[in-house]
Amino acid sequence: MQFISTRGSASPVSVSEAILKGLAPDGGLYVPESLPAFDRGLIDPEISGNLSYPETALAVLRPFFAGDFLESELEAVCREAFSFPVPIHWHNEREAVLELIHGPTAAFKDFGARFLAGTMERITEHEGTPLTILVATSGDTGGAVAAAFAGKRNISVKVLFPKGRVSARQEKQLTCWGANVQAYSVRGAFDDCQRMVKSAFMDPELSAARHLTSANSINSGRLLPQTVYYVYASVRYLAKTGKKPVIIIPSGNVGNSVGAYWAKAMGAPIERIVLAVNANTTIPDFLASGVYEPRESIATLANAMDVGDPSNMERLRHLFPSIEEIRGNITALSVSDGQIQETIGRIWQENGYAVCPHTAAGEYVRRTIAQDSPAMSNSPTMVVATAHPAKFETIVEPIIGESVPIPPQLAELLHRPGSAAEIDPDSLAFLDD
Repeated sequence: MQFISTRGSASPVSVSEAILKGLAPDGGLYVPESLPAFDRGLIDPEISGNLSYPETALAVLRPFFAGDFLESELEAVCREAFSFPVPIHWHNEREAVLELIHGPTAAFKDFGARFLAGTMERITEHEGTPLTILVATSGDTGGAVAAAFAGKRNISVKVLFPKGRVSARQEKQLTCWGANVQAYSVRGAFDDCQRMVKSAFMDPELSAARHLTSANSINSGRLLPQTVYYVYASVRYLAKTGKKPVIIIPSGNVGNSVGAYWAKAMGAPIERIVLAVNANTTIPDFLASGVYEPRESIATLANAMDVGDPSNMERLRHLFPSIEEIRGNITALSVSDGQIQETIGRIWQENGYAVCPHTAAGEYVRRTIAQDSPAMSNSPTMVVATAHPAKFETIVEPIIGESVPIPPQLAELLHRPGSAAEIDPDSLAFLDD
């Protein structure tokens, strides 16, 4: 399996090379040269319904690693990375929630970060070269990457996050590691953090001298494992209901959504994919106008979705080259802070179920499409829960009137001391630390 750049000017590379480089030399994002069709048994509930999550991951990901030295390591990487539960919560017989919130940092980013850490550790051993990982985060990515890479040999991590734009508990997860993980509070927005990371990669001398690579969703090693849970969940939804689900995904930098689209293209039993965005309406505006216009991000309650120029739209536009194809496959609806707050309360009152602001955006869109689209009014739906509500206690608890129990893995991190250097968004001097 070869990986090519979305911009078409870089030479094809193997999967391990794509993971190691992060960003293609022409500034594009690596994508598989082609998306393999799933073996029929993988999407047949009677055959694959009893596979464990690591077994499903191995079956889904094996074609991408065929012929690469990592192919022989893939089973071990999957077993190490996916060692936590992936349950589906059912509100009723047709409304489900895919809970991606039970990993070490209580967010969906744990899936990609832990898989990436396992592959990169093996790449450094194979290549004999130390790595410096740069990661920009709007909330959950940095914590997941820090946790996954903490203590990894020959790998240092530099996490950039926007000052004052992540929750207190998220910030603790970014800053409590030390040793090979350093955190930087950037005086700006997430888009500034992301721009700084891209600028470093686009400087060939700097990138080569520091052995830079990325752990953001621009890295294929983060994105590939995000296809797995859509296969795993959609097969189980089909087994329970006999129907393919409409999957509703809270979306920021759109990597999670690309994973769903790749899974659907390979044959996962998914009816349709709908993106829930917050007040950062770049994608809905693009669908309406046909003109992609990135802009400065707006701070909202769903802070991990505060992205004004989602990097992975480049991958979606590569998958769907024309605006007609994009409109035929992508639906995106915007949700305000007020609607997020109302939905947190409604879901608690109706189901006794606490959700974070991002998951609430997905729940609001679930209700909206049921009310506004006759064709989808009775559709079976699955909302993706992207973060544990305990990470947003200052928002969730006043609304539901109760304390949200803190998962043990999160509680342990909150007791650690934290440290971050404050920096301006116009300098790459932090690389010299």
